Amino acid sequence: MRDLYKRLGVPADASPETLDTAIEACRHTALRQDADAVLRIPARREAYDQLHATLGDLGRLRARLGLTHAPHWQDDVANDFSQDSDRSLSRHQELADKLDALVAGGDTSAASRRPWRWAAALLGAALLGLLAGAWL
Repeated sequence: MRDLYKRLGVPADASPETLDTAIEACRHTALRQDADAVLRIPARREAYDQLHATLGDLGRLRARLGLTHAPHWQDDVANDFSQDSDRSLSRHQELADKLDALVAGGDTSAASRRPWRWAAALLGAALLGLLAGAWL
C-alpha cells in the first residue's frame, strides 16, 4: 500500500485545503486518482488514517528489529512504511555474533556452571536412592 501522504508530500494531519492543493498539483495520474478517492472523502480518510497509523507502527517495529528492506527496495511502494533502523547492527547480526562468541568460548559463564549441575543432579539421585533404600 502506498503512503499517500508521503507520496503527496503533505503531513498526515494536513487540512482538506492542503490536501486538495497537493492532489491537484500531483503529476502522477494513478496517485492523484487514489488520493482523490481516499483522502477527499471524510469516512474513507478516517479509515485510511487508522490503517496508516497501524502500518507506521509496523514500520517502526521492523526498524527496531533491524528488518529493513534491502537497498533495491528503496523508493518502492513496498518500502513506504519502512523506516531507517536505529541500530548499527540488525538483530539477526547481533544474535549471530553472540552465537559465534559462544561457539568460540567467549562466554564461559554458562559452560562453567555445567559441571556443578551434573554434580548436584548425581548427589540428588544418590540421596534419593539412600532414602528409598532406608524406607524399604
